[in-house]
Amino acid sequence: MLAIRPAREDDLPAVAALAAEARDDSPTGAQLGAQDTDRLLEHLSVLLAAGGHVLVAEQNGQVAGVVLGRVVAAYLFAPRASLYLDMVFVAPRARRHGVGHALLRAATDLAAEHGCEDIYSAPVPGNRGVQRFLARLGFAPAAGHRVASVAALQRRFATDVAARDSAHAGRRFARVGLEDLIARRRRARSVLESGPIDMRPVGGGAPSRRPTAKAG
Repeated sequence: MLAIRPAREDDLPAVAALAAEARDDSPTGAQLGAQDTDRLLEHLSVLLAAGGHVLVAEQNGQVAGVVLGRVVAAYLFAPRASLYLDMVFVAPRARRHGVGHALLRAATDLAAEHGCEDIYSAPVPGNRGVQRFLARLGFAPAAGHRVASVAALQRRFATDVAARDSAHAGRRFARVGLEDLIARRRRARSVLESGPIDMRPVGGGAPSRRPTAKAG
């Protein structure tokens, strides 16, 4: 079972371990910061103390993915607040199971709650997997970052949910139709194997007939 929630204090060691894993997973991992877990815990503590947000994906009781983000207030030529994502990472063992989409959907909800109109992300250069993932969700290049509007992401995730629900309903309908076909075939086979169905009333012989009047 997958759950997306804000990180608790006891989650931070697992988040730090994921950050170290993200560093090793990247072709330019040195840009992701320290390898030492204690130093990563310090960085995470500073992020949280400065009003940052850490969202974790918990799958089968383990932290399988993380989003690190900050709400950035309007400044200079940016008249609106934005959500800035410092890191989006899903452990290799948990990929291709919708964890990344669930994390970004939660980040989009977080942005909407704080009145943000855009979400910026700075994927590590050379990490083509993250670049493709963000591009599929509608993030476009923007001055070395990728950016997508909160409204566009909300529409995208709503469409994804509707598509999954429709596919699930279609599979359920197909399964019911198949089960009905199997049941009808079994009934037909039962009739063939047992012979014609006895239509006589239960507990009696041949159906009674009304007596015919004799000619006088």
